[in-house]
Amino acid sequence: MSTDNRFSIHVRVYYEDTDAGGIVYHTNYLKFMERARTEFLRTTGYDHQLLLEQQRLLVVSDASIKFRRPAKLDDLLRITAEVTEIRKVRLTFQQNIYLEDELLCIGEFVIGSIHSETMRPAVITESLRNKITAVTK
Repeated sequence: MSTDNRFSIHVRVYYEDTDAGGIVYHTNYLKFMERARTEFLRTTGYDHQLLLEQQRLLVVSDASIKFRRPAKLDDLLRITAEVTEIRKVRLTFQQNIYLEDELLCIGEFVIGSIHSETMRPAVITESLRNKITAVTK
């Protein structure tokens, strides 16, 4: 396994994740990456409930994904999540999916912070900004 020290989770590919040929259906890569971002936030002490209490939602505003090789039924995947940029109202995540050390998929996601009631852009709280910065050092 890689010595890569970026945050990562492991996901087993189940039958429900695949198409009729046993290959992971393309939209499921997005779901796997969403899980990794959610778990990354948990490591900072934040979860979606705490964000809601602060009247914040984190939403995908842009997504780019490149498929290199397919994942298959029963593969154990490693999904990374790394914040590469923090701005006033958005975060950029670089994410990869690996099978052992082989890179299968590359994703980049811009995540916007919005106010939960107005649905308008909202500043990322200083607390969340500091916790993300601490985790990424």
